[in-house]
Amino acid sequence: MALAQDQPWLKDRRYTEGIGIRTGDLELHPGVAAEFGYDSNFFRRAEEDQASPDDVGPVGSLRLRITPSFSLSTLSQQRQEVTPDAPPPDVEFRGGVSATYDEFFPVSGSERGQERLSQQRNIGGLLDASLTILPRRPWSAVLDASLGRTIASSDIGISNQSFRRVHADAGAELVWTPGGGLLDWRLGYRFRGTFFEVDEFDSLTNLQHTVRTRGRWRFLPRTALIYDASLGFVDYPNPGVQLSSHPLRAQLGINGLVTSSFGLLAMAGWGASFYTSDSQTEVHDFDSVIGQLELKWYLTPNPSTDPEAATLALSSLSAGFTRDFHDSFLASYYERNRGYLKLTYFFGGRFLLIADGGVAANVYPEVPVNPASVTEAHDPWTDVRIDASLFGEYRIGDSLGINSTLRYGNNISSTALTTPNQTDGRILRNYLGWQQFEAYLGVRWFM
Repeated sequence: MALAQDQPWLKDRRYTEGIGIRTGDLELHPGVAAEFGYDSNFFRRAEEDQASPDDVGPVGSLRLRITPSFSLSTLSQQRQEVTPDAPPPDVEFRGGVSATYDEFFPVSGSERGQERLSQQRNIGGLLDASLTILPRRPWSAVLDASLGRTIASSDIGISNQSFRRVHADAGAELVWTPGGGLLDWRLGYRFRGTFFEVDEFDSLTNLQHTVRTRGRWRFLPRTALIYDASLGFVDYPNPGVQLSSHPLRAQLGINGLVTSSFGLLAMAGWGASFYTSDSQTEVHDFDSVIGQLELKWYLTPNPSTDPEAATLALSSLSAGFTRDFHDSFLASYYERNRGYLKLTYFFGGRFLLIADGGVAANVYPEVPVNPASVTEAHDPWTDVRIDASLFGEYRIGDSLGINSTLRYGNNISSTALTTPNQTDGRILRNYLGWQQFEAYLGVRWFM
């Protein structure tokens, strides 16, 4: 759900919230932001895209975004007036709501494309809440839920309309931490539903149920053995080419502080997709190694012995690599191998800088012949995905910030999927390669 939020400061509450307003045993955090900038290719179209004879190529536009937000929580540890031996609270609660209004002012592209983009003005948002019962005790439980609406485009060659969709997410987790926190074992369940609003994409609506166990064992003061295993049940109620599956992932690794300035995360395991099909169509499954390797340098040394205890004040530089698989809306799955760099720098309590970028190889299996498919069969192929973003904010006082966001994306692909037109029988070539540049200036008030 965090990734569905366009603005970097909405992805992490450490950046979103200020000191807050105390009301009894609750903290209130209101805020509002406005941004104005340029989007070179909202629909993520290829230059040679042939979506329709009178609507080809990218459409550039000026873009206005207005985002009010509000969150509330039980008192943070900084505000809790307790003695050192006082027990932790019985419950901890946090909830929030945000909404983003998007307005587009097309400045380039085909006339039909500009008209289509003007019609994308809409409101997206997110409502979420989490409840921890008996926190920081040997036995505890975590409940959370969220509901969001995303106004975004597709990046897989479907370039005629917005990918408007509603996300529903809910989960529960039982936590066991005996021995003063040296062992942390969790068992949980999560539901995720993605519901597409446009009839053309109704077949992409999907429901996911996941059972997961994860945890860590701190066998050294600064180092922990970690594990993560999950089994999913993915269903498409109105399937087109999409297949139901039972994705299985299991990983084992280590997370630790080599020194107070350097951290290491290394995980490796196995993943398998287990797609099911009632037809005679050949099914392609992922069945291979998955994992993550990350090195982190804390520009401000981490005073804690816990590598996961980093706060906003701990500026850091990370370099890593991930390998995993994901459902594809073109066929069954795609394999993703991504290297990345991320810099988070908070200077003097006033200036925040977040730079993030990566290069990924997205490997797609063969797209088989399927009577329900909107595309014809295609051999396996690999796309190279480049992503980069830069966010900077200067905070005037404790509640006002002026920010700028730059973002670049490029899907380097020579692949074109052929699609028969349902009305006149013409064969359209849907090119998957695209590039997009975004730049925004904004101001936000937050408490």
